[in-house]
Amino acid sequence: MHKYLQLQNELETLIESLSYQDGDRLPSIRELATRYQCSKSTVIRTLDELEKRHLIYSVDRSGYYVVKKQRKIQPADTSIIDFATSAPDPDLFPYVDFQHCINKAIETYKNDLFIYGTTQGLPSLISVVAKLLGNHQVFTDPGNIFITSGVQQALTLLCSLPFPNGKKTILIEQPSYHLFIESLQVRKHPVLGIKRTAQGIDLEELESIFRTGEIKFFYTMPRYHSPLGTSYSRKDKQRIVELAQQYDVYLVEDDYMADLEHDSKADPLFAYDRFSRTIYVKSYSKIIFPGLRLGVAVIPDALKDSFNQYKRLMDIDSSMLSQAALEIYLKSGMFERHKQKIRSSYHRRSNLLMASLNQFAVNEEHLFTFQPLAYPGIHTHIMLNDSIPVSAVISQLKKRSILVDATDKNYLLGFPQENMLKLNVSYAKETVIEQGIDVLMDVLRRMHR
Repeated sequence: MHKYLQLQNELETLIESLSYQDGDRLPSIRELATRYQCSKSTVIRTLDELEKRHLIYSVDRSGYYVVKKQRKIQPADTSIIDFATSAPDPDLFPYVDFQHCINKAIETYKNDLFIYGTTQGLPSLISVVAKLLGNHQVFTDPGNIFITSGVQQALTLLCSLPFPNGKKTILIEQPSYHLFIESLQVRKHPVLGIKRTAQGIDLEELESIFRTGEIKFFYTMPRYHSPLGTSYSRKDKQRIVELAQQYDVYLVEDDYMADLEHDSKADPLFAYDRFSRTIYVKSYSKIIFPGLRLGVAVIPDALKDSFNQYKRLMDIDSSMLSQAALEIYLKSGMFERHKQKIRSSYHRRSNLLMASLNQFAVNEEHLFTFQPLAYPGIHTHIMLNDSIPVSAVISQLKKRSILVDATDKNYLLGFPQENMLKLNVSYAKETVIEQGIDVLMDVLRRMHR
């Protein structure tokens, strides 16, 4: 990330914290350059950006001052520790930045935003997205990119439209994304499940299902699986792609957490696919804010026309105003700056969770088992002793103001479920994570007696 973007993050964090009061003068340009070991031009560029975003204002021959805050910063509410919610932390939403982008989008595109757009999406946004996807080793022609109203819309369309392989059954990992499972069952699509654990999936079982199950596509989350939190190895990814080609199966890769990746060597399934069998989908909801409702789908040539037709009949186009604002947000560098900020925050939280669980894992193995993660995302899970019912743990923790969630919604009806407790850190404040795990361990001990 560019130095001036890092400096923006540093100064914005200070401004939003209690370090500066309304109207306080910032250090001089010379002082900031020395403190952050950067050039004066970098400081000036950073201060100009912060002024454009109305976080500071300048006074000739005097310096830069903090703009009066619209709301007072309140201490984090630590009365409830939330390990259940998987949505982004509202404290990290880029309110000011995105407001600026919406205003700029209306100014730039004017009437174009208030008429029907194209089914594929705003062409200028698609061009920007194509370049960013390359950073994730997803190299594709812009003509194969569709902007959708979230990943959920893309999945609904893919379930509905016919595939070139003529097959109808959808294969999904168990456990998996709960809303997609609910959608499959409500719409009565033919569906099979395959068990996934912290170690991955049984590739021999996968081959058997591909060979005999008439599988239309296999829906998978190779990276930062929800709710397990685990990722496939490179070897497993390569083998899944090979099996898909061998048995005429398509892959739908949900890479919703791609922007949180810390391992530079971790590539998506799409990067290993030489046969155009992988449909790559990702969302900006988890990294920006859920209300944006914009996702990206990379559709192979064999499915482009059908996908375009089905999408046009579903909603004509996705919100043009949101697309235009997102384009400006991505191009301006604001997204890169925000991504670094949210990655750092979630990484700290995840490491605190991993460390807390590791602390108990050795001596409390009679209570639970846990798979440490080298590169944790926002999700993880623990396997409880069979004598400790998940529902009772959830109930006892709630009485002590700690929210956790079971995984029953993450399974197809009738599929064997594990005695598993999932833990999310996107909503849990750093200051209370260790406390929450201490209480969890106390509850498990009491229930095991």
